[in-house]
Amino acid sequence: MKKIDKTTYHKRTTIKSLIKDTIFFRPYHILILQCMLLSGCTDFVEVDPPQNILIAETVFEDSATVESAMANLYFNMREQGMVSGNFGLTPTLGIYTDELDYYGFNVDLAQFYNHNIIATNNRVELWWNQAYNLIYGANAIIEGEESSKALSNSERNRFKGEALFIRSYMHSQLVGLFGDVPYIQTTDYQENNRVSRLPESAVYDHIIMDLEEAVGLLEGQEPVTSNKVIPDAYTAKALLARMHLYVGDWAQAVSYATDLIQNFQLETDLDRVFLKASSETIWQLQADDQFPINTSEGGTLTIELVPGQTYALTEQLLSSFEENDLRYEEWTEPISDTDNTITFYYPHKYKADYNETESLEYSILFRVAEQYLIRAEARARLGDLIGAANDLNRIRERAGLAATQANTQTELLEAILKERQLELFTEQGHRWFDLKRTGNAGTLLGAIKPNWNETNLVLPIPESQLELNPNLLPQNAGY
Repeated sequence: MKKIDKTTYHKRTTIKSLIKDTIFFRPYHILILQCMLLSGCTDFVEVDPPQNILIAETVFEDSATVESAMANLYFNMREQGMVSGNFGLTPTLGIYTDELDYYGFNVDLAQFYNHNIIATNNRVELWWNQAYNLIYGANAIIEGEESSKALSNSERNRFKGEALFIRSYMHSQLVGLFGDVPYIQTTDYQENNRVSRLPESAVYDHIIMDLEEAVGLLEGQEPVTSNKVIPDAYTAKALLARMHLYVGDWAQAVSYATDLIQNFQLETDLDRVFLKASSETIWQLQADDQFPINTSEGGTLTIELVPGQTYALTEQLLSSFEENDLRYEEWTEPISDTDNTITFYYPHKYKADYNETESLEYSILFRVAEQYLIRAEARARLGDLIGAANDLNRIRERAGLAATQANTQTELLEAILKERQLELFTEQGHRWFDLKRTGNAGTLLGAIKPNWNETNLVLPIPESQLELNPNLLPQNAGY
């Protein structure tokens, strides 16, 4: 693929091919997500009640309008917050951990890189606000479909299932970043003004309950599209497998991961893993059909000129690859200055940049390779060492590596976590969440981040939110 120039997103981007014959920004379509799209309503606690009335009276009169409202949720996931795009978890948590070095001049990102984040950090506030705005939109869908007389039972089930998935997915990101957070299940502005934070364990319980309900509503539904851009029952199961791994319910993690492994195929060619037609993709966010027609991840992380790089892969990551690991060859790319005096490596999973004239890649959020590694870890923790090694070796063999030599539970768990580092690098912050949940963050990051402190395991609650709602106090320790 030819190299592509980096360029910026513009707000007129649409996803009109996501749902056929849909125009997202007509006034009666946008009502449900007005809070998300207008800068004057950035905080979920500021939503006023008239909006609920408009939603109930207009959006749910027919399925096409609800389709449009759902598409707006996916559009905002792709464009504006932690899920994807220039502001997403991938580059920001990459520099927070040992994946990426940062060479830019953005003050907020420098705080992430140097581990001296403050409670007024704009990136932190953006993530919090946009996540809860998406949750508000999902709750509006759930409340609206329940009262609609125009939708069929099948349509109600699908829309509610998708919305429950979005609600649980965004909360899963929030709890991973901030620790104790509110779990918002309503659009009632009075209730949201008084909301308090729940313990992490309670948040995970709510996430899992929502996902189980979503699976029940979505299972058996005909796919809306063939390109895996609309979350379905498999997507909900993929997040369930991840959540059960995070909370230590190993048997359930094995069960859900097995379902995914039986229904999706690993790509044998590493060069095809991140193409939009990849057989191992479970859910992806569709790129625009106008601009950018490929992923912002590719544009953001690709180095086109040295000097001029913003991000580059760390020596810690590069040195972790074994000799002859095909992922090093296929998923990293070197670039040198004109005098060949210095060379940087950048992630090359997404190979199509902004000058590509054809849409080749979408932003992949769930793929079956992760499910093999989920099942491997869960099996190892259950004592099924043979099964764990088999799953681990499926990923290693595709990377051109020999079968693992690990044969004890401790050795296997260490090998699986290393394989997660190399398979999932620069993908939605997997490295950070793994270091945090396994208790390895301090040991590994403390050695390379001079400002590392154990309080860095969670981000600060945005100061603006604490001022709006004192029930969110106390602030996370260290901030």
